[in-house]
Amino acid sequence: MTLRDLKPGETAKVVAINAEGAFKRRIMDMGITTGVSIKLVKVAPLGDPVEVTVRGYQLSLRKDEAASIQVE
Repeated sequence: MTLRDLKPGETAKVVAINAEGAFKRRIMDMGITTGVSIKLVKVAPLGDPVEVTVRGYQLSLRKDEAASIQVE
């Protein structure tokens, strides 16, 4: 399952980041790393972007970015 598949209010644990290079580094620099707990707060009316809470702060991600983050 990916972060994109979560419903608002659900919390999951990051299992893997399916990306490479600068994109993966940027995601990790924002605090999204393997093992961290992440909560989907809300989804924009048109579905993009999604707002998540990670390590105590709010973060907005595009749908394609959220789809590259594997969660359980």
